[in-house]
Amino acid sequence: MDVDPLILTLRFDAESFEHFDAMRRRHFPPARNMLPAHLTLFHKLPGDRWPQIHRDLAGIAAQTAPMLLRAGAIRFLGYGSAYAIESDALKRLRVQLAERWSGLLERQDAAGFSPHITIQNKAPAADAKALCAELRAGFAPFEAYGTGLLLWHYRGGPWEAAGEYAFTGTT
Repeated sequence: MDVDPLILTLRFDAESFEHFDAMRRRHFPPARNMLPAHLTLFHKLPGDRWPQIHRDLAGIAAQTAPMLLRAGAIRFLGYGSAYAIESDALKRLRVQLAERWSGLLERQDAAGFSPHITIQNKAPAADAKALCAELRAGFAPFEAYGTGLLLWHYRGGPWEAAGEYAFTGTT
């Protein structure tokens, strides 16, 4: 039985992922950047419930169509910056999963959802403020697509793949 927590993220179309990940590699402090770019839906699902979570995700992904995302702004995180993501479809999906897993969620995951893709974090405050100002000055909103869900084991370091669920629905 696996007791390490699970993390659920959104999978992006290839072009958008390359953009987000290149920005993260360029701006995230290298010694702390152990992960590719991601949008976290749930931070800590119970690893011992993997079979149930897997079944739920497979069923939901089969009913979910790829979804339009809008990177609408640069958000300042205090010690970094992120793309603020807008998507009614993504918010509905997150609510659906949160309701299904309400008894499994810890405080952070039971709280509100503010979708974003971090491109810098844990940087010195002055560096973080300067990058945020630079990114905002040249920012124009753009579109991306969510194409599925990625489930990860958290084992204290880089994440380990635990499942991939393509959106194959039509609505």
